[in-house]
Amino acid sequence: MQFGKLGVWVGMDAMSAKEAAAFAKRVEGWGYAALWLPESRGRNALAHSAWLLANTERLIVATGIANIYARDPMAMANGQKGLNEQSDGRFLLGIGVSHRPMVEGLRGHAYGKPVAAMRAYLEAMRAAPYQAPAPDRAPLTIVAALGPRMTALSGELADGSHPYNTTPEHTAGARKILGAGKLLCPEVWVLLETDRSAALSAGRQALSRYLQLDNYVRAWRQQGFTDDDVAGGGSDRLIDAMVAWGDEGAIRRRIQQHWDAGADHVCIQAIAPRGGRQPVDERVLALLAPGRA
Repeated sequence: MQFGKLGVWVGMDAMSAKEAAAFAKRVEGWGYAALWLPESRGRNALAHSAWLLANTERLIVATGIANIYARDPMAMANGQKGLNEQSDGRFLLGIGVSHRPMVEGLRGHAYGKPVAAMRAYLEAMRAAPYQAPAPDRAPLTIVAALGPRMTALSGELADGSHPYNTTPEHTAGARKILGAGKLLCPEVWVLLETDRSAALSAGRQALSRYLQLDNYVRAWRQQGFTDDDVAGGGSDRLIDAMVAWGDEGAIRRRIQQHWDAGADHVCIQAIAPRGGRQPVDERVLALLAPGRA
């Protein structure tokens, strides 16, 4: 897998299948290495990955993340192998434990202790039988990891980690835990907006749902943010740290900070412009495109 340094992270459930395929082709044309998609209340992440892979030629499609409570370990492992065999190795599986409200409230499952649940799941994936033609190369698995124990597990039993809503300092700490030879692929919010008030407002709106989830609030506290930072919609300090806003240069500097801290690949999530109905700001994606002359 030729895994380049920059990818695009986007929720695609607001797009029709045809719109999503066209968007993936634009991302591929811009020269990005990978297109990342989440799994929540919409499409099955593996099924939609198959559609995107079928409609692109070079682009890696990555899940960020596929929910381990949405399918058993054998279904996950066999789906991963099948997608890689069908796409000549262009599928990267990112998995995670999701969040208690989504697992227990929406799916009706018991939400186990995150690290123990992930360990058991990864071990079961390794042991799962597969009787179809295998991909040419062993497929890669990365784990959504915020805390040090999950990060260590992602290095022990998987091929790396995919942090989300984190700082360059967190990236540096994750690299120390993972060591060399493991993928480290943080997500970074980006916003093409030079007005500070407008940027903080848009960033606060984008992060509002994450401030309701214990996993992220706990992780922010571990990164040095206070109770005041995670209260009342998030402090200016928190929004500044999570969102790379400003002009092209300011955004590129934040991405570079993650690379300098040890990230192999940064997946950028472009906050939609104010008043727009599209789920992503394609202006900034085109501006930051690796294939841009």
